[in-house]
Amino acid sequence: MFINKTKSGKNNVCGENIAKFRTSLNISQRKLADRLQVIGLDVDKNAIQRMESGQRFITDIELIYLSKALNCSILDLLNFNAVDCE
Repeated sequence: MFINKTKSGKNNVCGENIAKFRTSLNISQRKLADRLQVIGLDVDKNAIQRMESGQRFITDIELIYLSKALNCSILDLLNFNAVDCE
């Protein structure tokens, strides 16, 4: 059976890194959503909260925009604990 969640039940592996980079920039979830909207990705504060908590799947297109808004690479966002996905 195909499982598309981590062992901990999260729908993404980069949510924690999104939160880490966001807080290192000292911006709120709402401010991140605003940044994303300015560069062309239509998301709101609730979507950011769900991404960071792992409740929401994140598309490759969203990863591109997130990396731009957070001034980091896509690989930085995808840096995760592989044990959680075994």
